[in-house]
Amino acid sequence: MRHAHGHLFVPALALSVAFALTAIPTTVSAQANGHAHIGHVADAFRGTPDEMGLLPTAMAEAAIAAQHAGFAANSADNLDMAKRHMGHVLHALDPAEAEAGPGKGYGVKAAAAGVARHIELAAAAEQASDALKTHATHIATSAHNTVTRVDQMIALAKQIQAATSAADAAPMIHELAALGEQLVTGHDANGDGRVGWQEGEGGLAASETHLGLLKRAEGMD
Repeated sequence: MRHAHGHLFVPALALSVAFALTAIPTTVSAQANGHAHIGHVADAFRGTPDEMGLLPTAMAEAAIAAQHAGFAANSADNLDMAKRHMGHVLHALDPAEAEAGPGKGYGVKAAAAGVARHIELAAAAEQASDALKTHATHIATSAHNTVTRVDQMIALAKQIQAATSAADAAPMIHELAALGEQLVTGHDANGDGRVGWQEGEGGLAASETHLGLLKRAEGMD
């Protein structure tokens, strides 16, 4: 349409529609970016065993670490046997600490740290929903708790390896086994009868619960 002087006339409605159409891809792209990071946590991530999601990888490695910490606790009176299991525990926690073992070669520490990093990236994405931001805090806090427990377990395992008597090692072995269980279950730090997601409490199970809630809220389940 042209007005009397021959210049092109574009109605205001047409301009607003054009603007809306150009804005849509940016919004969709921003949401897709956040959802991609959620997918890294939940479903698939390059470099993990079988390219599993970071959280399933952390859960699998944690189960192995807890199992072998439990084996050590069951033979706490046999220091040589307990020390043998320390290598297995360390490999599942962080392969940099022990080259060989029954773990999957990725480690709880790297996987849990990856969970926290990628869910925080998802929450920081442009157009991230309030639900994403809320659940990301819960997931990341529990993952950070897990990394802290891994570091505690690594320190204990090294002390057990350096122990010279079963009597000295036994309390550390049982503490290690307790922490191994907490990798997944978390710990009721405030004594209120439940394990929340908060700092010092939630473990990988809390991350998994809130990840499920997040995926449903985002229409990804």
